Amino acid sequence: HRWDARGAGARAELPDEVEHLPESAVWAIEPVPGGHRVHVRTGPVDGPERTGRAIEARALVLATGAHDRALPFPGWDLPGVCTAGAARAMARDQGIAVGERVIVAGTGPFLLSAAVSLVEAGARVTAIFEAGDPVPGFITRPGGALAGWTKAGELARYAATLARHDVPLCRRSAVIAAFGKDRVEAVLAARLDRDWRPVPHSLRRFEVDAVAVGFGFTPQLELAVAARCDLEDGFVAVNAAQATSVPGVFAAGDLTGVGGADLAAAEGAVAGAAAAKLLGARVRAPIGAMRRVRAGRRFAAALAEAYPLRPGWREWLREDTPVCRCEEVAYGAFRRAVEELDVGDARVLELATGAGLGLCQGRICGRSVAELAGLPETADAFARRPIAAPVRLGELAEDVPVDEGP
Repeated sequence: HRWDARGAGARAELPDEVEHLPESAVWAIEPVPGGHRVHVRTGPVDGPERTGRAIEARALVLATGAHDRALPFPGWDLPGVCTAGAARAMARDQGIAVGERVIVAGTGPFLLSAAVSLVEAGARVTAIFEAGDPVPGFITRPGGALAGWTKAGELARYAATLARHDVPLCRRSAVIAAFGKDRVEAVLAARLDRDWRPVPHSLRRFEVDAVAVGFGFTPQLELAVAARCDLEDGFVAVNAAQATSVPGVFAAGDLTGVGGADLAAAEGAVAGAAAAKLLGARVRAPIGAMRRVRAGRRFAAALAEAYPLRPGWREWLREDTPVCRCEEVAYGAFRRAVEELDVGDARVLELATGAGLGLCQGRICGRSVAELAGLPETADAFARRPIAAPVRLGELAEDVPVDEGP
């Protein structure tokens, strides 16, 4: 049997013994003898008719992905400021542009994809502001750049579309402030030096009604941390078989390092084969997939070298800039709390400043506030959540059936 999932519209062909649970979310994982118990809720997120179950498994493949990282800047909490991923998803999947006049800003090749999707949805993309300059990074890793040669055609299509619609790409430039009363009405952009500090006398104002920002991606680590997997440089550490440090747990995709859809699919094939072999199935070694994983990781390393985040973004902040939008923690108050109190880990940082205690539980601000506090090594601690997805109190109290598996 074959699982054909090559595109968003592809129909999956699954064996009869494989159960597919659409509209389902894993909200917790707990170790049990011989494996892990996975807690699942099935049904519309806001629907009271959601049902729950627990599934015990001897092998587990985590592929929870990542979400856009947004850096704080004055006005980033205004309506009309969204992530590049959200803007792209609305434009590509629903044909809805987030605004009529849009600026795309941040760093990374994903900005090009977002801009093209917005243009095709009918938006006027005023400019793309790329904070970095990727050329030197790719030069230092020519092997990694060559490993991504299959992306050349995609890049050429993006460039042609943007050229047809007269969308300029401004390197070493960024949106450092947004203005508006009820929603964003204008932004302030600046040239940046190598460390992303605004260059004096380079400020320009643009009238827009939407801004899509993205500064790379942050992996969704909650389930991996709950399973007690080791982390390395902010991602789940895996070996050549995509096995984590926890026996029976494998990981694939952006959870192990951001490298694009092709790398994620190849890692998934390797992880699936390894998990099946662990359970006693006779599987053919996924040599082709492993080869694609090696090439994809070389390309991912080149991307990381070409699009690093520089510390100068902190100079974009003002005293009243919210660094935690959920709890409305202003940068000035946050900085004073860090200076006056003994903040040594993520939990104390949350309690001392209030940042990370809101609805998103630090998913959006956690990495940024850890860096602002001078504690970048504690950023992963914001993923220590026994409840990885929203559930109702009544759902927590339910006595759900347990599928103990083979």
